[in-house]
Amino acid sequence: MEKNHIFILVICRQQAYNYIGYFYRLFAGRRERMKVLVINCGSSSLKYQLIDAETEQALAVGLCERIGIDGRLNHTPADGEKVVINKDMPDHEVAIRMVLDALVNDTYGVIKELKEIDAVGHRLVHGGEKFSSSVIIDDEVIAAVEECNPLAPLHNPANLIGVRACEAIMPGVPNIGVFDTAFHQTMGPVAYMYGLPHEYYEKYKVRRYGFHGTSHSFVSKRAIEMLKLDPDNSKVIVCHLGNGSSISAVKNGKVVDTSMGMTPMEGLVMGTRCGDMDPTIVEYLAHNLGKSLEDIMVILNKESGVYGLSGGVSSDFRDLDAASNEGNEKAKLAVEVFSYRTAKYIGSYIAAMNGVDAIIFTAGLGENNAVVRGQILEHFGYMGITLDQEANKVRGEEKIISTPDSKVTVAVIPTNEELAIARETVALLG
Repeated sequence: MEKNHIFILVICRQQAYNYIGYFYRLFAGRRERMKVLVINCGSSSLKYQLIDAETEQALAVGLCERIGIDGRLNHTPADGEKVVINKDMPDHEVAIRMVLDALVNDTYGVIKELKEIDAVGHRLVHGGEKFSSSVIIDDEVIAAVEECNPLAPLHNPANLIGVRACEAIMPGVPNIGVFDTAFHQTMGPVAYMYGLPHEYYEKYKVRRYGFHGTSHSFVSKRAIEMLKLDPDNSKVIVCHLGNGSSISAVKNGKVVDTSMGMTPMEGLVMGTRCGDMDPTIVEYLAHNLGKSLEDIMVILNKESGVYGLSGGVSSDFRDLDAASNEGNEKAKLAVEVFSYRTAKYIGSYIAAMNGVDAIIFTAGLGENNAVVRGQILEHFGYMGITLDQEANKVRGEEKIISTPDSKVTVAVIPTNEELAIARETVALLG
């Protein structure tokens, strides 16, 4: 006897077609080979990957640049060569249409039709206190993210442009939001509160939020797996080091502290961001330079960090290393300041967790710069941390770089934020 299945779907303030499309895919038997399009929208750029959820392999990766200016699409199929398409991209919807056209192109595409895309995972930067996990995006979620726009005015609006464009072009395909801030929501008030009047937190939500959460989540979980740590009894410090850098203390799989604050400017000295400093400097510079608050914020965000410390040599550590080797003392100092600040944060997080099992380096700088890793770890000889100099030459590969007798394991683990977003998407729809 055939069984009849009756489903009653009640949706309140919800884009019904998202769920209808999802359930169609679910019961059509397509879930086992889900293909997830991962999108990361910036103000004038769009990064993407199409990922096979079963194999976790990227079928294609790409980047749309100069959106709103002229437009360039860089598209690379997994088994093909990079294709560059120069074409006007007046807005993100046009950019996403170009991405979808590239994915189904007869010559360099990787799928036959758009119906093969089962879901879209979006990187959303700031969820404030509203979101502690990934969500299926609907009108209510979009409204809540928009309320967080003042906390990330350069990022959130651009992220939502990508969401709306996908909704317009691919109705019926679920859109999933994965927040940079969500993984850090396990921090307690002792870690996230600032020494300001409490009413500023109550009225304006002024507190530490942290960023790069998708990367910190991915890498900390991989560290526990790779090093065979007990997930319920582990202390891992993740150093996400790149042009934007942050560190997190992850105890038993949950963040207890992280270096970035209410915005990504707090914490380490970065590529062009100043990191921690005396806030009175803002007033002092405004008076002495005759500049507005907005002008000073531009300096702190875009003209400072190792770029500013090096006298404008570069925000790229490869250039700084080259300049240091040529005798440029400012470039050398910039790298040393970065390493010193990083070591201080690591030390403070060892104290916060009352110990550490593993220190992990990730992201562009953390994965590839042996000099910086070595300078940082020089500060922990007192703990019995010893670096394997040969192993530390690794670039962009997963590897333990401490010696077998080191009291703390140190490793390089490449991050994969796009795969992390795809995993979150599949888990939420599963």
